[in-house]
Amino acid sequence: MLNNLEPKGVWSNFHSLTQIPRPSGKKKEISDFLANYGRSLGLETIVDQIGNVIIRKPAYPGYENHPGVILQGHMDMVPQKNSDVAFDFEKDPIRAYVEDNNEWVTADGTTLGADNGIGVATAMAILADKNVVHPPLEAFFTVDEETGMYGAFDLKGGLLQGKYLLNLDSETEGELYVGCAGGVDTEATFDFQPVAVEEGDIALKVNITGCKGGHSGCDIHLQRANAIKLLFRFLKDAVANYEARLASVEGGSLRNAIPREASAIVTIPAESKDEFMELVDEYEDLFIREYDGIEDNIHFFAEEVACPQNEMPEDVQDFLIHAVTLCPHGVYRMIPEMPDIVETSNNLAMIQTNGNKVSVFCLTRSSVESRKEELKQIIHSAFALAGADVQFSGAYPGWKPNFKSSLLATMKEVYQKEFGNAPRVVTIHAGLECGIIGRNYPGMEMISFGPTIEHPHSPDERVNIATVQKLYHYTLAILKAL
Repeated sequence: MLNNLEPKGVWSNFHSLTQIPRPSGKKKEISDFLANYGRSLGLETIVDQIGNVIIRKPAYPGYENHPGVILQGHMDMVPQKNSDVAFDFEKDPIRAYVEDNNEWVTADGTTLGADNGIGVATAMAILADKNVVHPPLEAFFTVDEETGMYGAFDLKGGLLQGKYLLNLDSETEGELYVGCAGGVDTEATFDFQPVAVEEGDIALKVNITGCKGGHSGCDIHLQRANAIKLLFRFLKDAVANYEARLASVEGGSLRNAIPREASAIVTIPAESKDEFMELVDEYEDLFIREYDGIEDNIHFFAEEVACPQNEMPEDVQDFLIHAVTLCPHGVYRMIPEMPDIVETSNNLAMIQTNGNKVSVFCLTRSSVESRKEELKQIIHSAFALAGADVQFSGAYPGWKPNFKSSLLATMKEVYQKEFGNAPRVVTIHAGLECGIIGRNYPGMEMISFGPTIEHPHSPDERVNIATVQKLYHYTLAILKAL
């Protein structure tokens, strides 16, 4: 069905991308595919040392002396699925389909990969179309953007030749992004020596599922439930008042996705089971009431499981629960001059138990470096006071807006001419590769734009078909104007 949509070149390429497993970290197959695509068109194709692909297309006759333009996107996608869906992102093709009277494309229980597959497919279609009027053109496809922007970080200076970069990795049609937040990852680790489970105790697995989750940059302001935070609200009560002991805990799956599911194995005295199950039901009702109008499918339940031999020491368990409870999640500060845009936030993203340690992962974002540092230190304090080893990594810079950019002026003028209204010029709280690329190419002018994609980084991800048409039309008009 995708191949019947317009523009056919974009949707045909996007369908091809859905057939190639491309979660972050699995880059060879998609990198080879894009490189072979460029070579099949007879175009100069470069694969750098990390797997980034650059494809160069000579200018349309008469445009040879115009400044070069780069179409940029990332190859990888976020692998998220509903717990009841059998799917292997390392092997299976995405099951995409058209819904809602041909208005949207979505996937069957998994992320779609429109972020950033539509941007990549758009660039591919322009490379193949010999009738497109454009200056010297480069398509630049990066690897592993979603897990740390590694492709952009490892890009060498001197490879790209263009003056203007069009980043096709935004998610709201009609908006031109001129700046973005920077970020930093936190890993807090508690090491412990397990202790034996008390004789006569039973084990229960407590689960929270059905939260919407979403992109930790684009959706962080929507006040959606964080499954880890909800689980720990319950654990704090259960440990303090119901003799529960924590054996292991898991939650979240990606640093840049709001946690949708979490679970913990706890032990309790066998005679306390009925009372404990009543507490679970009370918390499910509480969560449903609190998130009425925001979440519509929260499930909180417990089931008896085989009793483990060991559990966490009581002091480590308590310190962990206190630290996770204290750790901030969500919006920390809005931009004073742009009160509808998030300035600083934290995503309490993942928690994992592995043998004799339990680790908590956060992604902190801010468009103000000093605010990012402030929130980072708050998180450090929460976990360091609890005895955890706290490490920071993966810091990347924000992208400072240039409102005097000649590229911005051209793109605003073209949008007004083509669609009869002015685009909205904004910054975005999500991370974009522009700031990182700009470090090695300081004179390059950059704008990010794209179609309307709802709920990226979640199984509810979908892309609006009409806005993909507008994206392609607009991109062609920009190239002609430049």
